[in-house]
Formats: sequence, structure tokens, C-alpha cells
Amino acid sequence: MDDFLHTFFDWHEIGSVLPTLLTEGLGNTLLIAALAIVLGLVVGMLLAMLLLSTSRWVRLPARIYVDVFRGIPAIVTVSLVGLGLPAAGIQPFGRSPLGYAVIAVGMISAAYCAEIFRSGIQSVPQGQMQAGRSLGMSYLQTMRVIIVPQGIRNVLPALTGQFIVDIKESSLVYLLGLSVGQRELYFIAQEHQAATYNSSSLVAAALCYLVITIPLTYFVNWLDRRLRDGPSTRRPLPATAVAEELPTATATFAPHDDLSKEAKA
Repeated sequence: MDDFLHTFFDWHEIGSVLPTLLTEGLGNTLLIAALAIVLGLVVGMLLAMLLLSTSRWVRLPARIYVDVFRGIPAIVTVSLVGLGLPAAGIQPFGRSPLGYAVIAVGMISAAYCAEIFRSGIQSVPQGQMQAGRSLGMSYLQTMRVIIVPQGIRNVLPALTGQFIVDIKESSLVYLLGLSVGQRELYFIAQEHQAATYNSSSLVAAALCYLVITIPLTYFVNWLDRRLRDGPSTRRPLPATAVAEELPTATATFAPHDDLSKEAKA
């Protein structure tokens, strides 16, 4: 038991690596994840629009992209982009691995966001498109003003869940050998673990990830309930108020009863 606690919960090791995790690793993890999320949203929406095209030749490239990057393990994609592109002489970011890390995670995120957007847009009733076209709007205007906003609202919980996945997959960029100042949470913890042969630093990194992902998870659950149930803006009318309104309704129909009696007479 002592060996187990020393290996995973050595507070001296956790205390020695935690400041670096918080000052350097946490910020870089959030930076990589945020930029990858933005890239994934933009490219994912473009791919979703291509997937919804009526032309088979327009859908085909988007479908190939989505199927390939959803089928390849994330660690392979990070290696191909971060290590393969510079080796092939394609170096848009020079020797800095941070840009390649964002591109790799963003490309993976785009494939999943494309399917999320596509399903959300297709969940909007066809009558919405017909209503927009009947108002004189073009197809693109109807998609931009009516269909896409409703589709995004339908898949907000799924998108937020994808953001959590992007944060966790940012740990794979350790393969690219980030330099000091660019290291993310797992890279710092892994370096410390290799130097001390103690896994407490990895536990500290895991705690940092939990600080980010657990609030997001509860936010996803809250957002899902909010969108499913809707805000309760109307309160039920009290029984006393209903009783007070009944005489008024009776009085309103009373003259009609009198007229019907006179007609019979």
C-alpha cells in the first residue's frame, strides 16, 4: 500500500510539478484546444454544407474527408501532420510545433463537427425551408437566416461534448516535442515522470484536466435539459383567479340565453 501511495500520490512530487502545470501547461492546453475548436467549427460547418449538397460530386470530397479523419486514430493524425508535413518540406509554421498541433487537432475536430452540424440541419423540418422560399428568400439566405441557426441550436449539447474531446485530445501533441514555454499539461507531467520514475505528476495533470472538463460536462447536461424542456416562462393560473373569472364568463353569455328565451316566446 505504501508503494502504491508513493507511486501515485507522492505529495512532494505533486507539489513540485503543480506550479509548472498551472503556469505553463494549463494555458497552453487551453490555447491549443481553443484554436482547434475554432478551426473545427469553421471547417466543420463548410463540410456540413457540402455534405448537404444535392450534387454527388460536391458531397464526395467532404464525405471522404469526414470518413477518413473519423476512422484514423487521433494519435496517427497528429503524427502525420506534426511530424510528416515538416519532413516533407511543408513548413507553414517553421519549426514551431504549436501551429502543427492546432492544425492536427482542428482537422480531427472538423470531421466530427461536420457530422454534428449535418444532423442538426437535417433535423429542422422541411416546412422551414419552404416558408423561407415562399417569402422570396434564396436558398442560401434561407439556410443562413432560418435553417442553420435552428440546426446549431439543436446540436449545442453535442458540440459542447466535442469541445471536451478536443481538450483531452490536445494531450496527444506531446509527440511533436513542444519546446519550453509551449508545453501542455501532459507533456510537462510526462517529462517529470520520466525524470523521477514516479507517476504522481501524471495524477496532478489528470486533476488539472478534470478541473477543465468536469464543469464543461455539467454545463452540457444543463444545456441539454434547458433546450429539451425549455424555460418555464408561464406560471399556472391560481385556482382562486380561475374561480374569480367564472362569473364574468357567465355574465357574458347570459344575454344570449335571454334572447333565446324571447325567441321561443
